Amino acid sequence: MFFKQKKYAEETEKSRKKNSSEKKPNVFSMSIIGLLGTFIPTRWLLRLHKQKVKDISITEPPSSSVTQVPIIYIHGFRGGDYTTNIMVQKTASLKQNSKYLKVTVDLFNNFEISGTWTNDEHPLVQLVFKQKIVGVYGISYMQRLALKFLKKRYHFESYDAVAHSLGAPALVKTEMYTHNFKKYPRLQRYVSIAGPFDGVMYLGDIPNINHLTPNGRPLLMTWSYVGMLMRRHNFDSKIAVLNVYGNVMDETNSDKFISVTSAKSIRYILAPIVSRYEEIEMRGPKAEHSQMHDNLLVIKIINQFLGLYNA
Repeated sequence: MFFKQKKYAEETEKSRKKNSSEKKPNVFSMSIIGLLGTFIPTRWLLRLHKQKVKDISITEPPSSSVTQVPIIYIHGFRGGDYTTNIMVQKTASLKQNSKYLKVTVDLFNNFEISGTWTNDEHPLVQLVFKQKIVGVYGISYMQRLALKFLKKRYHFESYDAVAHSLGAPALVKTEMYTHNFKKYPRLQRYVSIAGPFDGVMYLGDIPNINHLTPNGRPLLMTWSYVGMLMRRHNFDSKIAVLNVYGNVMDETNSDKFISVTSAKSIRYILAPIVSRYEEIEMRGPKAEHSQMHDNLLVIKIINQFLGLYNA
């Protein structure tokens, strides 16, 4: 069983290179910068850098009759724009408007903005992290930088979010951190796709070792999970949550990278708190971790949850 993890990783890496048009990053420098962004005591070094904003975007004239609630798409560890491209494009076609905003943020609080901020009720925002080799705390930090920047620039109070992989637990941490600060917008609907809430396989989560107790609590908990559990009441009770996870139906009981136990463990933290909690398990080959975000059925379920059309 253990040898499969290497095979899975190699297959995913080939797919990532095939789909991504971005230049290969310098792994060493990106890792160092990622470590600086992960630990709070070292982030002041990043703030010494003067902010740069490269903006080639278009902002459509606002309509006074529309209260805007953007939908923000978020990737995870080693992800990029290719992670959310199909989700964004399919949702844009559903809205009959192919325009969307692409925002790239880095740990130095720099931004690159392209595309269009539309004037309809749900502008689509594709959020991309420049530093890809960074853990959950570094991703959460970049999420906070982006949310603060976007709220100030586009004047919205609430947003919906669709987060894949490590971007999902990072967003939970972001919401728990920002709930008392008015400079951040409020999360309204939250969709997690293949979220590793209690560990990643072979990195703290061995297949079929951990399991959920009858009340849904994982028997073994990572420090990151314990942190979310301790701060669960900082997660706004008004938020609606959809948790979508995969099971390829092999002996690992996982999506090849995230165990079902890890993905489902967020229920124990959020379900008793939030106004609405839904959970869907996808099964079979198309439920593989790196295919979930391109799965058309998953995208349809997500858009129904977001209220973009009726089931």
